[in-house]
Amino acid sequence: MDVDKVRMEKLEKLKGMSDQVRIGGKGTARRKKKVVHKNAAADDKKLQSSLKKLNLNTIPTIEEVNMYKPDGTMIHFKNPKVQAAPQANVFAVSGQAEYKTLNDLFPNMLNQWETAKLRLAKMNG
Repeated sequence: MDVDKVRMEKLEKLKGMSDQVRIGGKGTARRKKKVVHKNAAADDKKLQSSLKKLNLNTIPTIEEVNMYKPDGTMIHFKNPKVQAAPQANVFAVSGQAEYKTLNDLFPNMLNQWETAKLRLAKMNG
């Protein structure tokens, strides 16, 4: 009788373990752990909390940001949120990014340069 009792306890223990291992219902494969996929919102929250620790200051009135890549393309942000912590040499640019070539943005850049030249001429003149 003592041996049967030990066997029954082991059997109950094994059943409990199999219930923990199985993720789905009856007939599904047994997995050691449930894989939980991270979503972008969780990553964004972690990033924002890390940036908050650096005491970043928001820089207002920046209309666009262009980041040039070695392959000749650009990452273009229109009306981005720009934050900076110069003492830590950290700059954060957030917003909707577009990938463009230099040819796409060149006409707009020429207009900006002309406007900047006119402003400088008025200031110096």
